[in-house]
Amino acid sequence: MRYKRNSMWYVMQVVSGQENRTVQMIDKMVYKETLESCFVPVRRLRKKYQGTWHEVTEKLFPGYVFLITDHPQSLYEELKGIPALTKILGRCGDYFTPLSDADVQTMEKFKNKTEAGGISEVKISQIAIEEGERIKILSGPLKNLKGQIRKMNLHKRIAEVEMEFMGNKLVVYLGIEMVEQFS
Repeated sequence: MRYKRNSMWYVMQVVSGQENRTVQMIDKMVYKETLESCFVPVRRLRKKYQGTWHEVTEKLFPGYVFLITDHPQSLYEELKGIPALTKILGRCGDYFTPLSDADVQTMEKFKNKTEAGGISEVKISQIAIEEGERIKILSGPLKNLKGQIRKMNLHKRIAEVEMEFMGNKLVVYLGIEMVEQFS
């Protein structure tokens, strides 16, 4: 999804486990003209339990809800009435400050599309093992993050990605799936 050119991204901290409920409250209580998008980024992973692989989703940033608007002051005023609101990050002056351009670019590398219910899903990346044990990324969000991948754990099917976000270095774990193996 493309956003308006002058839209700004904000992050709201909420009680962990209440992210989806908060998005629902915001959707009900905030005017549609004020808020372009409100979402919780989740990642798809494959996990093995009970002897078989299962596809699961987990929050990418537990305890955080992302907001996109080109009316920050109006949004700030409307959000004051949301009981689940813990803290709007980057508060400065009369209302709050947006994510930096670099942070927005990072999120856009992850962001696939926002599903109904305010979920933004980071898909599983498909990889192949080439001759000499080289890993080739075929598709998915890891294609955009090549220089930031610290390691890939083929056994657990996750990639460890180091990134700078909101002034901090953090590590996120994204799902991988091996689709080809060359010998």
